[in-house]
Amino acid sequence: MKTLAFIHVNDLGSPVGDFAPVTSVFSHYELGNTVSPFLLLDHLGPGVLKPTKLKKGVLEHPHRGFETVTLVFKGELEHHDTTGGGGVIGEGDVQWMTAASGIQHEEVFSQAFAQRGGAFEILQLWVNLPAKDKMNPARYQSLTKASIPKVNLAQDAGYVRIIAGQYLTAHGPAETHTPMQVFDVFVRANQSITLPAPEGDTTLVYLRSGKLKFTETDEQLNAQHMAVMSSQGENVELTAVEDSHMLYLSAQPLYEPIYGRGYFVMNHFAEVMQAYEDLKQGRFIQKAGNEKP
Repeated sequence: MKTLAFIHVNDLGSPVGDFAPVTSVFSHYELGNTVSPFLLLDHLGPGVLKPTKLKKGVLEHPHRGFETVTLVFKGELEHHDTTGGGGVIGEGDVQWMTAASGIQHEEVFSQAFAQRGGAFEILQLWVNLPAKDKMNPARYQSLTKASIPKVNLAQDAGYVRIIAGQYLTAHGPAETHTPMQVFDVFVRANQSITLPAPEGDTTLVYLRSGKLKFTETDEQLNAQHMAVMSSQGENVELTAVEDSHMLYLSAQPLYEPIYGRGYFVMNHFAEVMQAYEDLKQGRFIQKAGNEKP
């Protein structure tokens, strides 16, 4: 069984575009390859949007070298990008956007949701790409709530939604570049769960709400804190002290250098500078099939 390595806490909140409050749960700037291939996690909300006629969110901006995974728990986003991908992302939906060689996109509250207002809660995860895939064509995957398998736990103990990877016999719909598991998990108070994690995997547990304890040690994880598990051993066993919602991540680390600045995450400084130059020179967006700018 994997053991707890450490608990990472970042209570600082800041707006991202018009999204507020936003907690930056972790980033590669702080933790580097400790969390590879995961790069960043932002928790938008929980909050309430007041009704507005304005376009609220993050307007068009570029990315290169990684993927963004956006999970909507409450509220409604609208996404448009230069692959032609996008649409409305509702409660329970997930978007998996592969920036790769370059994409420009915007993420805003949908017009209908902005006009009526209401509660919102969203997670956005950044996943690094292997060096060999960073200059591939961009791609967009729309993962609707209906397409994401949901496994109900025995004795009404909770559920696991499998976005990527495998839980028991259920497979998630996301196509990934390296083996990984991305699960949306709910466990009722006083119930336990064992989640799969191979030996050597980077394994993270981010608790959206509730309180958990690690079954072997009884050490507790509080809401909006993240557990980083040891790479040694297999699987993670957790017990809910309170009703608990969590994001569970496990993946093979890349063992490659990371150099990221702003919108771009590459392996080296020169590659990031090239991305800025490509953007300035109007050659940032590549047509499908082209691997180099």
